[in-house]
Amino acid sequence: MLADRIIFLDGEAIVLDKPAGLPVDSPRDRSPSVETMLGDLTFGFHRLPQPVHRIDRDTSGCLLLARNPGAMKRFGQAFEAGEVAKRYLAVLDGVPEGEGGLIDLPLTKVSTRESGWRMIGRADGKAARTHWSLVAVQDGRALVEFRPETGRTHQLRVHAATGLGLPIVGDPVYGSGGGEGMMLHAASLRLARPGKPPIEAEADLPARFGTLGFGN
Repeated sequence: MLADRIIFLDGEAIVLDKPAGLPVDSPRDRSPSVETMLGDLTFGFHRLPQPVHRIDRDTSGCLLLARNPGAMKRFGQAFEAGEVAKRYLAVLDGVPEGEGGLIDLPLTKVSTRESGWRMIGRADGKAARTHWSLVAVQDGRALVEFRPETGRTHQLRVHAATGLGLPIVGDPVYGSGGGEGMMLHAASLRLARPGKPPIEAEADLPARFGTLGFGN
């Protein structure tokens, strides 16, 4: 039940700690998704809440939903303007050089009949910037913090694999997949609101990170 995974709730916003493996939008096979479970999250409102942004099926953590159209518009504008502070944690398949920095790598979408679509770094792509810092090292792998300035599709996954040269552990597209799933987690989200307290939420690291030696 998604209602058990709420980490922020007020009259205009909900933040879920989305589990890995659950897509936001309904997939073609009609398997469960956040979209199909929105009826469990009305809490007395007649309208269904709506996801303001998307995180990948295999990514866990903070997902913001708006509870009315006005909030949806304002939150969406805040995301577009880069006014939402997002922090992700990821385990990389190796240890990057240095303690941190900025990955400035534009991204574009490519597609082939054989392998489908994916994102790649290319100079003529859309601007994509991610700040990163090293958090911990364990058994030849690194836990890193990502703070994206932009919100491109698969941004952190490509910035890890191409920008740092180290894919996220378990990434089925840009890495080798397998294991306990993709080690990417939307750890926190903060959105300021005029005249109201900010939306602030933090999602604990899930158990799959602990299997690699990175716990809370």
